[in-house]
Amino acid sequence: MDEEQVRALVRQAIARHMAPGAAPAPVAASSAQHLPAATDGRGAAGISHERFALVRPAGEVECLIEPAVTCNHCGYCQCYGH
Repeated sequence: MDEEQVRALVRQAIARHMAPGAAPAPVAASSAQHLPAATDGRGAAGISHERFALVRPAGEVECLIEPAVTCNHCGYCQCYGH
């Protein structure tokens, strides 16, 4: 599969998800049970606030997003980015 085919697949997937009346994608049961509770008492905070467990080798100090920069532990690489 070349780059142009991958781009076409991504465009098709985005079009499906952005179509009027498109149902939201279901959250897998394994992910749903790990959602953090909101601090305001409204229940789960949502998957956008969940963090991934990344295991990094000891001594690795470069950022996963920008390897030329030293990691400042912002957490962006451990979440969906929003």
